[in-house]
Amino acid sequence: MYKIILLPFVFVAMLGAELVNGVSAVVKGEAITLHDVKEEMRLSNTSATDARDILIRKKLEAAEIVERKISVNSTEVYEDIKKMAASNKMSIDQLYDKVRESNGLSSAEFKEKIKEKLLSQKLYSAIAYASMEAPDEDAMKEYYELHKEEFSRPKAFVVTLYSSSNEEALRKKMSTPVFSSSEVKVEERTLPYDTISPELAQLLEKTEPKSFTPIIMDQKGAYMSFYLKETQKPSTNSYEEMKNQLSNLVMGEKREQVLSDYFARLRGNADIVMVREAK
Repeated sequence: MYKIILLPFVFVAMLGAELVNGVSAVVKGEAITLHDVKEEMRLSNTSATDARDILIRKKLEAAEIVERKISVNSTEVYEDIKKMAASNKMSIDQLYDKVRESNGLSSAEFKEKIKEKLLSQKLYSAIAYASMEAPDEDAMKEYYELHKEEFSRPKAFVVTLYSSSNEEALRKKMSTPVFSSSEVKVEERTLPYDTISPELAQLLEKTEPKSFTPIIMDQKGAYMSFYLKETQKPSTNSYEEMKNQLSNLVMGEKREQVLSDYFARLRGNADIVMVREAK
């Protein structure tokens, strides 16, 4: 278990009363401030305790990244942002605007977050690589039987597609069905599950019947939203159909367990001083 101790007098004197009053925890000599905790609470929409745990984990990860000499360059950051924009059918500028609107992050802050994510991914791969072996047939079959309900998928989605180059007109049409505008195109469609992108399938699966999906952009830059009328009867993929994916799923589960155990041990052995809770 990590160490919970009172700050010794020398440490208090060194930091100064004003600084200590603003500190929530100290990890390997690195302070986590109450401001840091409150900001993490805002970004992660979580409690003060969970936010501090997240920040402690980040401090431990940062120390490991330095120790292992892991790095990420600007090209890697830009390529990841390009992929993220493409998967959301946005330009990079549109993605920056959306992030600024949703999270209040500037493009520079967003790039820093992407860099942190990529560094963590490299660290996780380095930690897990030495402890992982490909799952055997028995492990994959057991996973399939335990999670069979997760492998069912809809046959098709019956939707009304609303699209427009004018986002405001589209929003008005979505909120006021009787509103008529030549700028908004309306199409009735049936979308077989196997013919649409995984991203669109996931979006429609998360959408409640008789409601709209969030507005997204198509490849030509037009705005669109799907009104989900009906999800046609689901079917379950067989073990053989899922075999290739099962290996990745089992490996992913093992990887998460390896990382969880690793950082639990790291936290238990680290010099962590808990000072005060954020309110």
